[in-house]
Amino acid sequence: MASTTSPLAQLRAHCLSAAEDIQQECQRALSSFSSTTTSRNSTTTGILGCDTPLIQLLQRQAGILSRLYTNPSNKEQQSDQTRTSELQLLIQRLDDLASIAYGKFYAYLYKDLPVCWRQLYTDASILKFGALFWAWLEQKDGSKSIEMPMPLDEMVRTLDLALILAGAAGKRGRGWIDKSLGLLESVCRDSSSCMKPKGYLEDLGGDPPRPTKKRRLSIDNNTWDKFPSFASTEPFTPPIRHPVRRINALSMEEFQTYLDKAPKERGPEPLVISGLVNDWPARTTHPWKKPAYLLSRTFDGRRRVPVEIGRSYVDDGWGQKIIPFGEFLSEYIDSTTSSTTGLGTELHQAGSEKEKKQEKIAYLAQHQLLTQLPLLRSDITIPDLCYTSPPSHPTDPTQDQEELEEPQLNAWFGPPGTITPLHTDPYHNLLVQVVGRKYVRLYAPQETERMRKRGKEDGVDMGNTSLVDVGLLEGWDEPCEQNEDGEEDSGEDGFDDFRKVPYLECILEEGDTLYIPIGWWHYVRGLSVSFSVSFWWN
Repeated sequence: MASTTSPLAQLRAHCLSAAEDIQQECQRALSSFSSTTTSRNSTTTGILGCDTPLIQLLQRQAGILSRLYTNPSNKEQQSDQTRTSELQLLIQRLDDLASIAYGKFYAYLYKDLPVCWRQLYTDASILKFGALFWAWLEQKDGSKSIEMPMPLDEMVRTLDLALILAGAAGKRGRGWIDKSLGLLESVCRDSSSCMKPKGYLEDLGGDPPRPTKKRRLSIDNNTWDKFPSFASTEPFTPPIRHPVRRINALSMEEFQTYLDKAPKERGPEPLVISGLVNDWPARTTHPWKKPAYLLSRTFDGRRRVPVEIGRSYVDDGWGQKIIPFGEFLSEYIDSTTSSTTGLGTELHQAGSEKEKKQEKIAYLAQHQLLTQLPLLRSDITIPDLCYTSPPSHPTDPTQDQEELEEPQLNAWFGPPGTITPLHTDPYHNLLVQVVGRKYVRLYAPQETERMRKRGKEDGVDMGNTSLVDVGLLEGWDEPCEQNEDGEEDSGEDGFDDFRKVPYLECILEEGDTLYIPIGWWHYVRGLSVSFSVSFWWN
C-alpha cells in the first residue's frame, strides 16, 4: 500500500533514520574493539576496518545531525550565527571524512580497496546530504536564520559521487541513495522552493511530461513526438568491404545451437542481429533519442556522470572528469540543449571558453550508468541470449573469467568521432545500438600475435589494447600531434603487414545488436550521436 505521507516528510524521516543508524553502527564498532582483541585488516567488513578516531568523528557528526532533526526548538535557544556556524562546521567535518577516505582510494587497486574506506566515504556523503536537506527545510519553513544558497545541486552531486567513486558501499548504500534522490525530485516537483531553471526546455518545445503521482508512470510515445531527436549528422562514414553476417532476431535456442556448432579451435564468429530489441521502451515509449527525455530522467540534467575527455583513451591529453549530465549534453552532444540542463547560468561559459570546449570530444564510456540511474535501467531488458552457455576462449584459456552471476551492463554515449581503440575483452558481448550509428571492425582471436599489443603504461597493464590506430591505418584520421615525432608507436610502422590481417566489419543501425565472441579484437567508432549498451556474459 502506497504511503500517504508527503515526499518532503518521507525524505526528512529518511535522513533522520540514516543519521541514527550510522551513529548506532559506529557505536557498535567502537564497542567491539574496546571489548575484544580482534585486529583490523583489509578483510575486516564494514566500517570496522577504519581507524578508531575516524569512526568516532563520523559518530559525532551523525549525532549532531540527529539532534538538528529531532530538536527544532533549538532555533529559539541559539543565535543565528551559532546555528550557521554549527551547520558549516558539520559539513566541513563530513567533507574532511570523505576526503580522508578518498585519499585511501589511491593506495590500492580498486578491487583491493578495503570496503571500510568506501563505506566511510558513502556514510559521510549520506550525512552531508542530510545536513544540506536540513538547511533546505529551515528555508522552506520560512526561517531566515540560515543564510545560504539553495543546496539542491550540491545535494545531487554529493550522492552521485558516492555512487560513482565509492560504489555506495555499506548497508544503506545504493538503496538509500536511490530512494533519497527519487524523493528529492518529487519534493522539487511539488515545491515552489525548487525553482525551475530559467529557459528550461524552451529550445526543445516546452516542458517534458511529468507524472503527478507515480514517478515511473508509463508515458505514451506520442507525448515525446513534439520534442526533437538528436541530429543524425555523420561527418564521415567508412566503406564496408568485409561485412559481418547479418540475421534477423533469433531465439535463445537458435543462438545456443549457433554457439554449439562453432568449431572449437576457432569459436563462433560475430553476428549482427536485427529486431532483437524492437520492444525496448528506450526505442519506443521512452525514447533515448530525445534529449528532452534523457533530461527528464536525470533530474533535469543535474545527475553527475563520469566522462572521458579526448578522442580515444590511448591518445595523449586524454582525461576523465565528472560533470552534470546536462552539461555533457549541451557542451559535447547537442548545443541546442544549452538552456535545458537544469543548472541555470552556472554552465554557461564565456564565448571563447565554450568554443574551446566544443572542439574537444567527450565520451560517457564503459560506465554502469543504468545502475546509477534506475529510471533508465527500466527502459531496457537483458536479452535472453545473455543466458546461453557460450564456449571458452578458443586460443587462450587463461583469458576465461569466473562465471558472472548476472550480465555486466555498460553504457556508451557520445558525439560523432568517439573511438574505442582496437582491443579485446575477456567476456562474450552483446553490443546493442539504441541511438545513432557505429562502425565496428573485428579481428579473430587467432590473429592476436599480429595485433601488436601494448605493454604496461604508467603501471597499468594495457595488453588487451593494440598499438595500431585503425583510423590512421585507413587514412580516416590525421596523426595525433604527440605521435608526429615517432616517440609513441601509433601503428605507422608495419602498416603493410597489418593490412594483410583479415577482418570483419559492420555499421550498426539503431536497433541492431552485435554479438562479439570472447577474444575477438574490435575497434569501435561513433559515426553520429550514439547511445549503446553492452552486455558482458560468460
